[in-house]
Amino acid sequence: MVFYFLQFDAVFDWRTLRHSSGKWGLDRVLMSSIFDLNLQVQAEHIDQLGHVNNVVYMHWMQDVATAHIDVLGLGLKEYIELKHAMVAVEHHVQYRKAAFEADEIILRTWFDDINALYSSRQYVFYRPKDNSILFVAQTKWACVEIETGRPKRMSPSFTQAYQPLAKDVNALDFSMDYSKSSVRSEKRKKASEL
Repeated sequence: MVFYFLQFDAVFDWRTLRHSSGKWGLDRVLMSSIFDLNLQVQAEHIDQLGHVNNVVYMHWMQDVATAHIDVLGLGLKEYIELKHAMVAVEHHVQYRKAAFEADEIILRTWFDDINALYSSRQYVFYRPKDNSILFVAQTKWACVEIETGRPKRMSPSFTQAYQPLAKDVNALDFSMDYSKSSVRSEKRKKASEL
């Protein structure tokens, strides 16, 4: 098993703030967000050609998506409780530049579309030291019943939590320092203002 140190932060677009009543309660404020996961490339990520192996990028996609849904309050634990989950059905990836050991990288993700059965998630992996976009990807996710694996319409829990990013937000603007925000304190602050 490979361990690496991750720091995750999210920046929320408070104009699309939603409060979910019932089970999720006030501590589960749901909104659209750009989500950043910061990491440093480790020796285990490097292949025989001296750069990050392509398969590692796929693992990072899963890591940043999982951390994002956890912050939104509808992660793997809640999937089990609800008896349905989102599963990847299609990936489109583009490798733009190589990453190397000790590189500091920002893994950024956000939802860009959602309907009754599917959601679409975008990814951009960025190296700040030379302002390089290393990798871009998109994943189509489908909602399925966990027990049967059959397609299922998303419950309101999903459609409320997994909102697309507002169209006027430029997710590729890395001059914005999203990694310095405090998700929990901002959530509490905004929730107390409701």
